[in-house]
Amino acid sequence: QVQLVESGGGLVQPGGSLRLSCAASGFTFRNFAMGWYRQAPGKQRELVATITRGGNRNYADSVKGRFTISIDNAKTAMYLQMNSLKPEDTAVYYCYGFDVATRTSYWGQGTQVTVSS
Repeated sequence: QVQLVESGGGLVQPGGSLRLSCAASGFTFRNFAMGWYRQAPGKQRELVATITRGGNRNYADSVKGRFTISIDNAKTAMYLQMNSLKPEDTAVYYCYGFDVATRTSYWGQGTQVTVSS
């Protein structure tokens, strides 16, 4: 069974850093396009960053230069390094995976990130 499990969220002061992790259970990311989304209270879920099977990265304008998406060599874990965090980055962050072969989408359960002094 395909499962995505996020971790690493928490409370951080403005200007601080957090690293989110997304672990694969029961599969590898080898045939997946992966990404991070976030949803703030009262807002729609939005794209934060994506990474293709070939390693191409794409970022929302609001996080460019501050966030970095990566996948480990074993392709069983994805990360989102978040630096220079701002209060407007406060949201629930979701790990997303798209199986290119079966065209099936998977979501993690989400992890809360709160940026506040």
